[in-house]
Amino acid sequence: MESRPRKLLDQVRDAIRLKHYSYRTEQSYVGWIRRYILFHNKQHPKDMGGAEVEAFLTHLAVEGHVSASTQNQAFSALLFPYRNVLNQELGALDAVRAKRSNYLPTVLTKGEVRSILQNISGVHGLVIKVLYGSGLRLSEGLSLRVKDIDFAQRQIVARDTKGNESRVTMLADSLIGAS
Repeated sequence: MESRPRKLLDQVRDAIRLKHYSYRTEQSYVGWIRRYILFHNKQHPKDMGGAEVEAFLTHLAVEGHVSASTQNQAFSALLFPYRNVLNQELGALDAVRAKRSNYLPTVLTKGEVRSILQNISGVHGLVIKVLYGSGLRLSEGLSLRVKDIDFAQRQIVARDTKGNESRVTMLADSLIGAS
């Protein structure tokens, strides 16, 4: 009995896992590839090439009004199956690029941060103080376990962080004795 060939998105998932990319990257890439296929009326990517990728990226910038980083993420997601699953090069692409924003992030003063930290309490307050005092990402702080905190050495071990690496960071003195 002949078995059906694996679907493209399943092959992409396998290739992503083989390269040890994060699960969130896998979700994002599969989502972009799905949008690309639907944009071209469910045409298989092996039957398309650089012109179709260019058209999709231009559509994202012009009609989708996506940010430059979003367009770059979509571009990386579309390059992945062509290079790693279909073994096909796209060549030079000349898509309309989204404009980088001139957005400047809002930065709180030390006094504003102190005021916020003093006026927040309970479990949420403790989590926010650990994140701020130790420089952890939100996902790292929420996945902390008791064994990850070393009061004697005043350090926190963030396990399986971005890139599946573990890292050690400081435990702020203000958190010692906090409840």
